[in-house]
Amino acid sequence: MKEIHGHAPINGLEMYYEVEGAGEPLVFVPPAFGFAGLKSFPLLAKHRAVMTVDLQGHGRTRDLPDRPLSIEQYFEDVVALLAHLGIAKADFLGESYGGNTVAMIAVRRPELVRRVVTYAATFAPPPATLEPSMTRHDRPPTAEGSQIRFQRESYEKVAPDPTYWPRIYDKIASIRWGGFSKQELTSIKAPMLIIQGDHDFVRFEHSVETVRLIPRAELAVIPSASHFALSSEPERVIPLIEHFLDKPEAQLPLASAELGYHPGETR
Repeated sequence: MKEIHGHAPINGLEMYYEVEGAGEPLVFVPPAFGFAGLKSFPLLAKHRAVMTVDLQGHGRTRDLPDRPLSIEQYFEDVVALLAHLGIAKADFLGESYGGNTVAMIAVRRPELVRRVVTYAATFAPPPATLEPSMTRHDRPPTAEGSQIRFQRESYEKVAPDPTYWPRIYDKIASIRWGGFSKQELTSIKAPMLIIQGDHDFVRFEHSVETVRLIPRAELAVIPSASHFALSSEPERVIPLIEHFLDKPEAQLPLASAELGYHPGETR
């Protein structure tokens, strides 16, 4: 399988990216603390060029200490990387904060987008978007906390400066996501699949409210799944993504009470 990797000069960064597979581009924007190589999508890469980006301060992309992190900055950097690589249109997959980023591309740069998938993303500011039973802490989290051990140890294996972890942890924790307006969500023209677990950090009701605002949005809820199912159980999530990206534009109408179900005519 074809693999490409490298750094690109993007908005003051040396932004790292990896490409697995060949074909039409699918851009994966990882979640907070995620980076290229931490997860792989061999099923998606069979017929696509799956590009994973390391955002500012993540993985192999060094931080700019004086530049704050934000979803808006992630958006600017990913769009600039696409321009640098000559990618005029792509499918997008984003996880958690990465999902916020690809949704922003759909809102602000719709000409770049064919279809969009988000996993465990929010589209409005907290706390109303979050599920309290899954996001509460008995004590404030820290960079050295046990709950973040996997992300910390993964970062230290690839980061240019592993000792920078406490600083990037604090910067990521300081991100304040303002969300989208209803007008922005209703403006999204691209087909969009919103996925979450039924025991996600994200409130199920928030995803339902969001999918009703986006004209061509669909919702999938993974049963008995957490915020991290894309990593822990990709075999349950990736087939949904593949089906969504591959399905034809024209489909049979959905059966309603009025239309009824007729094989070959409704579905």
